Amino acid sequence: MEVKPRKKISIGVTFVLLIAFIIISIGIGSVYISPTETIKTIFGSGEALSETIVWDLRIPRVLIAVLVGINFAISGALLQAVMRNPLADPGLTGVSSGAAVTVLCIMLLFPSLGQWIPLAAVIGGGVAVTIVYALAWKKNGISPVRIILSGVAVNAVFGGITGLLSILYSDRLPSALQWLNGSLSAKGMGDVSILFPYSLIGWVLALFCIRSANILSLGENVAVNLGENTNRIRIVLSFVAVYLAAISVSVVGLLGFVGLIVPHMSRFLVGSNYRLLLPMSMVLGAVVLLAADTIGRSLFAPLDIPAGIVMAMVGGPYFLYLMRAGDI
Repeated sequence: MEVKPRKKISIGVTFVLLIAFIIISIGIGSVYISPTETIKTIFGSGEALSETIVWDLRIPRVLIAVLVGINFAISGALLQAVMRNPLADPGLTGVSSGAAVTVLCIMLLFPSLGQWIPLAAVIGGGVAVTIVYALAWKKNGISPVRIILSGVAVNAVFGGITGLLSILYSDRLPSALQWLNGSLSAKGMGDVSILFPYSLIGWVLALFCIRSANILSLGENVAVNLGENTNRIRIVLSFVAVYLAAISVSVVGLLGFVGLIVPHMSRFLVGSNYRLLLPMSMVLGAVVLLAADTIGRSLFAPLDIPAGIVMAMVGGPYFLYLMRAGDI
């Protein structure tokens, strides 16, 4: 399939926008740092105060926003390919809530096992999606509609478990409250060093999924006629999506709408070919989450509003707009 140069240019422009927004976001805060000073500080020639603020406080948070935004966007794009439905995202299929339950158990019950949180999140998300597929499976295979219906039910159950844990261990909840709201505050380079290797593995796996995602987008009958095992493809793509969403939940908590909105915006800009849709989703996901976090910590200063709340406030109306416009 020939790729139009205009669509490649769109990805390049969005990437430049991301770099510019990263520099601007680093400078925004209780102490304003100009873009020129920010660039000088990044390259080691800034003032001492700027060095401390930029490297110890702001760069780690910006990098977490970029990594998590990319991960959720890829996860949502792959799940939408699996279900052939633009409503699909990690939250809908129970992935986020399943990962949240296991992470919350460790945070509230076994805080000494904090180093196992990423693995626990992947296991929790995997259990959730396994239940979803088990409920959706019939003799004729997996139906995207049944996956969505099963996901809604599983998501409700795990959401109830999260609420129950919050009530039973309310005395220990303050330490996890920001995490439950999808906050990026108080993140350091240690969190970046944990998240980045896991994310890099997921990105490589996602790039190998491009052909499979394009095959699923052709439709069930076409894929079968091409000799493809659609059920196996769905399982592989779902695993990668679960993995990326779960490791992100383990770091920033419950953060919705990125995996739902970003692939839809990317599809509008570059079309449905995953050779372009996936890279665009990666870049645009980073832009969207970085914007949400920057708004949350600057617009309501000195309050630090979690990015998850900002995304819910923006994503909900945007989702309703899409429905009203007939795009979903």
